[in-house]
This record gives sequence, structure tokens and C-alpha cells, in this order.
Amino acid sequence: MTLRRFVILLLLLLLALAAYLMRWDARVLLWLDEARATPQVRAASLWLPDYTAVLQTEIPGFEKEEFSDLAYNPASNTLLTVSGKTPLLIELSLAGEVLRSIPVIGAANMEGVAVMDDGLIAITDERQHSLFILRLLPDSKELRTDQALQRVDLGYADDANKGFEGLAWDRAGQRFLLGKEKRPLALFSLPTDGRQVTGDLQELADLGTIMTDLAGLTVDPRSGHVLALSQESHLLVELNQDYRPSNFIALLRGLHGLEHFIPQAEGVALDAEGNLYIVSERNLFYVFRKQPAAE
Repeated sequence: MTLRRFVILLLLLLLALAAYLMRWDARVLLWLDEARATPQVRAASLWLPDYTAVLQTEIPGFEKEEFSDLAYNPASNTLLTVSGKTPLLIELSLAGEVLRSIPVIGAANMEGVAVMDDGLIAITDERQHSLFILRLLPDSKELRTDQALQRVDLGYADDANKGFEGLAWDRAGQRFLLGKEKRPLALFSLPTDGRQVTGDLQELADLGTIMTDLAGLTVDPRSGHVLALSQESHLLVELNQDYRPSNFIALLRGLHGLEHFIPQAEGVALDAEGNLYIVSERNLFYVFRKQPAAE
């Protein structure tokens, strides 16, 4: 074999390896499925390919923080995110303006936040491998994990930095959905009575075939579909009722109105109008809106 052929073969092997590691093959197959989707399938889905970025900005004053996760609060029409570096719960307007910043005493490395009903929220702490249910009032100045209504051990204590990153509240199912970042890269559910956890973690789906990590989750209340966000794969995927990938958008420069690729997407949320919000470390904020279908 000549040197030239050896180099070409090596490059092809490296390209094939990269395609496998980045799940490009799965994306191509999913893109083909999207192209064949019927109008009925699209109408029954959120259908991410129709979304375009309408706001791309920074949240001032938080340049040294590391935002993780995002949740929509229908009671106040605001967003909540958490900082993993300094334990803070941050309330944002739908335009990304900081409304208040609340210290969370006792937290070590918050990675998830979800809004329940009746003023209850939940946070996950990756370092303490725990979920805390807390009460958030309109005038809350601080929150304390030692005053939590419930603390739940999520297990996986050996995965110090590969634990549960995504957290979402499924209001219709009265359950939490949790995303394990890696080992396994999977979607889990945790049953509740609406106020407290009442059962054990149950694995719903392995997502390792479509993405290389799982950073955030949210639920579309209209369809019940789950949105799964990947930081490493620069990907947002809609999962159908069977938790199978249905459609996606790549969070890359030049696609869906993005001026730059989203460097480290960590949280995703949907508001009551179906608008999409994404936060990225360290303090980046994005809004996506569904565009009318072409005639």
C-alpha cells in the first residue's frame, strides 16, 4: 500500500469514527424521517425545525457564573435558572432580564430546576446526588436545603460529575423527568403525589444513540412530548410519546437564525405560547419562536 492510499484510508477511518462518536449517522436517519413526516405528524408535534432564533443576548452581571437548566413558571410568566458555581436561583423575564437572584443555602452544585404547582419548585444537586423540593414565595430572599419539604437521594453517588443534569416537571403526569448526563445517558421518571416523591426512579429511554450527553429537559404540555438538550452534540431533540426521537434542530451558526453556535447549552424551557428558551454557560440567553409554515 502506498503512503498516499494509507493516508486516505486513515482519514476515512477517522471520519467514520468521528461520525459514530458524534451520532451523525443517527441525525441523517432522523432528518430523513423528518422529510417523510406527514402534516398530521407535524401538527401533533411541537416540530422544532419550524423554530427560529429571535433573541440572542447575554445576561449582564453573571459573566462569572455558570447557568444550568431552565424552567418556566406559568404562575408568574417568568423563567427560573440555577447557577452551579455560586448556589443561586435566578428569576428572569421572558426577555432575559434579571428580576431577582436568590441564594440557595446548603446547595453545592445545582444542575436542575423545575416548577411544580402551588409555589413549589424542585432543584437537583449533582454533588449531593439529591433532589430537593422547596417552597418559593414571591418575596423569598433566600432558600435553604435544610428546610426542604423533601430531600430525595437519586443514587449514582460514584458519578460525581456525570449525574442528573436535566430536570422537568410533567404536570399532566404529576411526575419528574430527569436526564442522566452519561453512564447511562438516559431519561428517567420519578413519581409524585403532586407535592412529594412517592416512588423510585424508573428508566424510560436510552438516548445515547442520538446524542453524546444530556444537559436539559422540558415537556410540551400540549403534546406531552419531551425535549432533550445536548451540550456536546449541539442538539435539541423532540421525543414522541414512546420517547423516540421525532425531529430536531442543530444549535449551530447559520441554522435557525443563529448568529453563532450555542457554545454550552445547559437548559431549555417552553412558555405558555410555545416559545422556546435556552441558556448556555456562562451567561448566554436565547429565544426561539415558531415561524408560520410556508404556503
